[in-house]
Amino acid sequence: VQLQACGGGVVQAGGSLSLSCAVSGRTFGGYFMGWFRQAPGKERELVAARNWSGYNTYYAESVKGRFTITRDYAKKTVDLQMLSLKPEDTAVYYCAARYGSIGYKEYEYDYWGQGTVVTVSS
Repeated sequence: VQLQACGGGVVQAGGSLSLSCAVSGRTFGGYFMGWFRQAPGKERELVAARNWSGYNTYYAESVKGRFTITRDYAKKTVDLQMLSLKPEDTAVYYCAARYGSIGYKEYEYDYWGQGTVVTVSS
């Protein structure tokens, strides 16, 4: 599985951004897709995840109601729509994949895209 993330940028607080993770390689069925973020000096944390069917999704409490993880079947991407952004959302965002059930920790994911930087100014 190869992952390529894009879509980061600079936005003012209250604004929105969409991140996209292009997925290629093996079949997508059975994989759990996640978006992590890592702020300076902090551990990488899972902010949103979903299985390929979308039946099972997860959102960190800090982003619930503001972030939405979706999948575009035609484009073969897993996207993260981010609304009402806050300065504390500033981080490097990574998409990741693991086979099987949801994982919450960085070490549980086998495949990673490169990071994309999101900066939210106050």
